[in-house]
Amino acid sequence: MNIKNTILMGGAALVGLASCDRGKFEGFTTSETGLYYQFFNHDEKAQKVQKGDLVTIGYRISKQSNDSVIMESKRVSREGSGYTKHILDKIAFKGSFEDGMLMMNKGDSAAFIISADSFFLKNVGANELPKGFKPGDYLKGIFVVKDVVPSAEVEKMRQKEMAEREAMMREMQGREQGDLEKFIAEKKITVKPTASGLYYIETKKGTGPSPSASDFVKVHYTGRFLDGRIFDSSVQRGQPAEFALTQVIPGWTEALQLMKKGGKANLLVPSSIGYGPQGRGDIPPFTPMYFEVELIDIQAVQAGGNTMPPQNK
Repeated sequence: MNIKNTILMGGAALVGLASCDRGKFEGFTTSETGLYYQFFNHDEKAQKVQKGDLVTIGYRISKQSNDSVIMESKRVSREGSGYTKHILDKIAFKGSFEDGMLMMNKGDSAAFIISADSFFLKNVGANELPKGFKPGDYLKGIFVVKDVVPSAEVEKMRQKEMAEREAMMREMQGREQGDLEKFIAEKKITVKPTASGLYYIETKKGTGPSPSASDFVKVHYTGRFLDGRIFDSSVQRGQPAEFALTQVIPGWTEALQLMKKGGKANLLVPSSIGYGPQGRGDIPPFTPMYFEVELIDIQAVQAGGNTMPPQNK
């Protein structure tokens, strides 16, 4: 959608809105906050934008002096509509684009001119002006307000989403125990879990000392979901993993301290000592995991620094 053309088609429908103060830029009026504004369309009876509202907007922001586009909503619109959603929860500085939006109602279209210095340094949070800009330059933003959801409705939506997520999490948490029990029965696992809930099944004894919680280890492993799908495997990559035992999930930190160099073990790791209620990457919340692990080498941390390159698991 060409937002600029859409706005310009509205014409100068708001002739009566501008005061006699036309400001620094032709056709623009100066607001009390120092914002330069020009309405193309304004509906006094429509829903007014207020702080905390969820607004659906289309925008095009350009350098005022040459109209070169800096950013526009059609580049970031997820649905391809040309519009984006934005909760108007804070005002970055006086005379900002947010100040301009607070002057608008649903269905309005307008242009605003603001300080480029303030926008990039206060709104964007940049340390300096981008290439092509100098102190005292201005930005021009053309905005269309497609929809406005009042803050009270936004809060209701947020509460509903939280309740739905909590219900889903409770369902996943409840399902985990059943999945574990079914897996243990199918695999005929007879070992007792440790105090943490870890099932450690040794398949090959190693020799020598076991690693301590601060040591580095080199391992080969394959990680699976309980349905057998592999989600990660150093064996498939053909490259052992190296990491400190302080850098992995609690189930691994515990299990590897039970192993000796050259040993192999299978680990059934409940989510409480895995990735928990948050999950990670492709691993959903409350997901138990099954690992096949071979401890290839151990190296203690030496004074003065790490002795093996850490790698997060």
